[in-house]
Amino acid sequence: MNTKPSQRNVIYYNSLTDDIVKSKQQDFTLPSDYQIIKRTPLNYLMRFLATGFAYLFTYGGMHVKVIGRDKLFKYKHQGYFVYANHTQMVNDVFMPLTLFGWKDYYAIANQANWGIPIIGKILLPYGGLPVGKNIKQAIHLLKAVNTLIKENAHIIIYPEAHVWPYYTDIRPFPATSFNFPVQTTKPSFVMTTTYQKRKFSKRPRITVYIDGPFFPDTSLPKKLQQKKLHDQIFTQLKNRSKLSNCEYYRYQQRKIGGQK
Repeated sequence: MNTKPSQRNVIYYNSLTDDIVKSKQQDFTLPSDYQIIKRTPLNYLMRFLATGFAYLFTYGGMHVKVIGRDKLFKYKHQGYFVYANHTQMVNDVFMPLTLFGWKDYYAIANQANWGIPIIGKILLPYGGLPVGKNIKQAIHLLKAVNTLIKENAHIIIYPEAHVWPYYTDIRPFPATSFNFPVQTTKPSFVMTTTYQKRKFSKRPRITVYIDGPFFPDTSLPKKLQQKKLHDQIFTQLKNRSKLSNCEYYRYQQRKIGGQK
């Protein structure tokens, strides 16, 4: 990295799986009978309005540059998955609407996000797929994903699970994250958010790269398909993340015992 943040911009963590950003309703749980897929006129209205905001926020406010979106065109009318690093609290929610089709985009997310005001109450009910907290909910999610992929939906997954604002590396995530593309034999794309130094601002420029597609190797057993796909996509994320050349926050691991 060419630029390091001041000491006040240091974020301390215990492990790479820490939840850095927590909401007041971190333990929020949806009811077991929660309807994941909503097909109402309000669904399309909310998506349309959210997409308008997404264009203004992502490109007008955040000035995000996207490279490689042309790789998606061939698969516009096919179901696919997108794996992305999770480094923006708001932009990671809205930007995909501008890339993957406002009618077709869905995101798999932790249930805690449904407890967040506005995003959790207004947007996620119409495009969010909640990670199950028990077997029944996990089955509901799997059924919903299978249904949506057959309808040519574009489903984004943040396998790191927790958002780490402006983090410039890739955190480890399990191969089980790739159960969905293996089960459905659908392609996967990679979306990597990177950060570059600006001349006249401390806040970095955001450049997003789209790569793929990556396909499950159906000649292998399913567990090995998951691992191979995991390794391919993790490597792609790592390679693209090296294009970041500045740190807005510096992440530092606490010493044993929780001391800084």
